[in-house]
Amino acid sequence: MATASSPADLVDATRDDESLRRFLHGLPGVDQVGVEARTTSLGTRSIKKDAKLRAIDTAISMVDLTTLEGADTRGKVRSLAAKARRPDPDRPDTPPVAAVCVYPDMAATAVEALAGTSIGVASVATAFPSGRSSREIKLADVRLAVEAGATEVDMVIDRGAFLEGRYGQVLDEIRAVKDACGEAHLKVILETGELATYDNVRRASWLGLLGGGDFIKTSTGKVSPAATLPVTHVMLQAVRDWYDATGELRGVKPAGGIRTTKDAIKYLVAVHEVAGAEWLTPELFRFGASSLLGDLLLQRRTQHDGHYSGPDYVAVD
Repeated sequence: MATASSPADLVDATRDDESLRRFLHGLPGVDQVGVEARTTSLGTRSIKKDAKLRAIDTAISMVDLTTLEGADTRGKVRSLAAKARRPDPDRPDTPPVAAVCVYPDMAATAVEALAGTSIGVASVATAFPSGRSSREIKLADVRLAVEAGATEVDMVIDRGAFLEGRYGQVLDEIRAVKDACGEAHLKVILETGELATYDNVRRASWLGLLGGGDFIKTSTGKVSPAATLPVTHVMLQAVRDWYDATGELRGVKPAGGIRTTKDAIKYLVAVHEVAGAEWLTPELFRFGASSLLGDLLLQRRTQHDGHYSGPDYVAVD
């Protein structure tokens, strides 16, 4: 079967496990050679100074500034929040980032540090990064984050269940997490590096969308490969197809391994060409990154000043 063409098709697709399997395996196959060739072509696009400055500012505004380490402290989270508010203190016209992403036990600290701003507080949950726990524990993880004030929750799907074809179980869990999120936005992490094929990425993307995910996200950043342009291309096509079928705009977040301004601009070009200009906003596209912000700030200074400033002028993680 073709991609769903109406909301009624999607309701029918989730009627029972067999309908869901039939729908997911009836999605058009991904042409591996074609998608990789297209992303290579998009990556060669060149943009000039004014457009490049706009692209850099757009990318900065889309960053989820992230710290997800066992050694995280409240002081480190406060420092990250200060950087999120004013990424380049010497350049007050630099836009703030989209969100700060932390573990649930650090969410309250981030909320306090970002009070009075429009910057979101994202918290990973559901036994991140493995997702290997009971549903009860996963939902408790989500509630901990939401009760601490997180405005966004990044969940991980059960890749083992997905790879065994237990699609109904994966969908039910996403829906349960969405319900536990309340008003918080949900990002569904597919961990595409473990899904093996582009067809699986497409199927997992649709599960995330069917389950109510506000975003579908490539990776935890803990598995290699993490985000890649071809995988992101497949996910962008999924949200575009979802929009065509439902009229609902859903977002995409590549995370892990995006470190340079040049790479970020390649992703923005892909967003524009694959999904559409409507997606060039932090409400619909994010970068899960820490080191990326430092290079964006350096390149921003270079564009304004006409010479390379060097890392001594910008705090680089």
